[in-house]
Amino acid sequence: MSPVDFILGLRDVVIERVERGREIHVWARPAKRLACIHCQQASVRIKATHQRTLKHTRQGNQLMVLHLRVPKYHCTDCNRYFRHRFAGIRPRRRATEAYRLEVFEAHDGGVSQRQLTRTHRIGSATVERWYQSFIKQRVSELSGRSCPQVLGIDEHFFSRKKGYATTLVDLQHHKVFDVVLGRSEASLRSYLKRLPGKENVRVIVMDLSETYRRIAQEYFPNAMIVADRFHVVRLVNQHFLKLWQQHDPEGRKNRGLLSLMRRHHWNLSSIQKERLHQYLAQEPVLQALYFAKQQLNGFLVMKSLKAKRAKQLLPKFLALIRQFEQSPAKALAATLRSWLEPIVRMWRFTKSNGITEGFHTKMEMLSRRAYGFRNFENYRMRVLAQCGWNGVINRV
Repeated sequence: MSPVDFILGLRDVVIERVERGREIHVWARPAKRLACIHCQQASVRIKATHQRTLKHTRQGNQLMVLHLRVPKYHCTDCNRYFRHRFAGIRPRRRATEAYRLEVFEAHDGGVSQRQLTRTHRIGSATVERWYQSFIKQRVSELSGRSCPQVLGIDEHFFSRKKGYATTLVDLQHHKVFDVVLGRSEASLRSYLKRLPGKENVRVIVMDLSETYRRIAQEYFPNAMIVADRFHVVRLVNQHFLKLWQQHDPEGRKNRGLLSLMRRHHWNLSSIQKERLHQYLAQEPVLQALYFAKQQLNGFLVMKSLKAKRAKQLLPKFLALIRQFEQSPAKALAATLRSWLEPIVRMWRFTKSNGITEGFHTKMEMLSRRAYGFRNFENYRMRVLAQCGWNGVINRV
C-alpha cells in the first residue's frame, strides 16, 4: 500500500489518481472483489459500476473529495445482486463517517455552524442533522440504565415558558443520570413510575425541599435521605442575617462586617476576630446569636464520623436546637427539627450536591452557547451527551 493510501485512511481501497487544486480530488476503486453477502460464495461477477462522490476529511485547509467507483455484483450461485460495501462509508451518504465525525467533534468543541459551513462546505442544517445523529447515538447507549445507588436530586431553571427541570445525578460516578421537565410530584409522577431500579437506590442527597423529600419517601423506599451540607449551612446564615437586620439595620449594611459575619470563625485572622468582637460587644443579643450560630455550623460541617462518635455528639446537637427554640431563631429551630435525621446523616456521609451544582453551571453554559432551547427533548439530549455519556465513539 502506498503512502497516499495510508493518508486516505480507508481500508481495501486503491487510489487511481489525485488532482490537487482548490480542493483535493481523489479517484479510487475497491482493492478486491467481495464474496456474496447473502450466501458467502466467491462466484460473483461485476454487473455494472457507478461512481459515488463523497466528502472525506480535510488536509490542511483543503477539502478532500473522494470519487469512488462502486461495483454492482451478481452472484451466480444464489442469483442475487448487491453493491460493494466499504468500511467507514454508509449507503446513500454523501460524506464518509470520518468526515461526519470530524464535523461533530468540531461543533461539539464550540465551533459555530456558520464557521463550519465555511470550512467544510456544508449547510448549517446539515451540521445540525449530523450533530443530532451522533448525540442520539450517545443517548441510546444510556437508555435502560438502572438507578444509581447514590442519587443527587436538585432543580434548575430551564425557560420562562416551561419553568424548572429536575436533575438526577449519579454521585458515585459523577455523571448526570437524567433531566426531567418539572419539579412537582404531579409533573414527575409518570417518569418516576417507569424508572427502573428504584429499589437499588440507597442514598439520596437533596436540599431542604419538602417536595423532593415526599418524592424520595414514596418512590425510593429503600433510600436514606441525606441533606446537602451547603444548603443547610446557607439556611443557618440566612436566618442569622435576617435577625441581624432586625437588631441592627445600620450594621447590617456594613459590607466589611457582613463579610466577617458570614465566615466561619476558624477562618478569621486575629485582626478580623478583634474587629468583630468589638462590634459584637455593643450588641449582646446579637453576640449570643453569633456564637450559637458558629457552634451550630461546627456541628454541620462534620463528616465521616463513626457511629459511636455520632451518638456522643447527638445529645449536644439536640440541646443546641432547644436553645434556638427559646431564642428569636424559632423558625430556624423548627426547620432543623423537621430535617433532623437527614441533617444528622451528613455526619456519616461525605456525598453532597456540589457535583450537581457544577453540572448546573455546565448546563447553563450549554444553553448560552445555543442561545437558549425551546424544545426540552433537544436540551435533554444535549445535557446527557455532554454530562452523562462516558463512552468512546470509534473512529473509522
